[in-house]
Amino acid sequence: MPQNFTLELSAPDKDFLLSIAKLSISRALKGSFDEAALPVPESSVLSAPLGAFVTLKKEGRLRGCIGRLQEEAPLYLTVSRMALAAAFNDPRFPALQSGEFAELEFDISIMGPITACREPENVVIGRHGLIMKQGNRQGLLLPQVPVEWNWNREEFLAATCNKAGLQQNAWQQAWKQDGVELYWFEAVVI
Repeated sequence: MPQNFTLELSAPDKDFLLSIAKLSISRALKGSFDEAALPVPESSVLSAPLGAFVTLKKEGRLRGCIGRLQEEAPLYLTVSRMALAAAFNDPRFPALQSGEFAELEFDISIMGPITACREPENVVIGRHGLIMKQGNRQGLLLPQVPVEWNWNREEFLAATCNKAGLQQNAWQQAWKQDGVELYWFEAVVI
């Protein structure tokens, strides 16, 4: 089971990350985004190399979500880059338009370590995120997704398989059948 992932983020740290995400998109919409001009955080935790996903919602519905599992860049830059990618490069949606910006809701998921899940019966809804892989197919669902959809463990596992383009029961073959892999992780969500 993954170790409990904790990250000491103060309220100002969380506000800083949310403001970086919003500022990056706002400036890009105006054609004035320059990563070098972003404010630099005072908190050392925001400069740690951590993966992150940025989720954009509009009227409660997904509008974009892109992230990195692991990263060598400082967390605040990863958040900026993933916010831009979610707004303009998520292949499921057209690029964000200026008129949509005021309606956006932002979630940032800071990634914890990713480990093999050999005990799917121990997946805890709201705590664990999942990654299902087979060959070049991969599906990832963040820990908050099954809570939002009111899924139970089996529905969450099946949905992760579905996102990977696999049969919904493929999770039952993880680590038993060649090439079927299931991973889990925790995330700090702001």
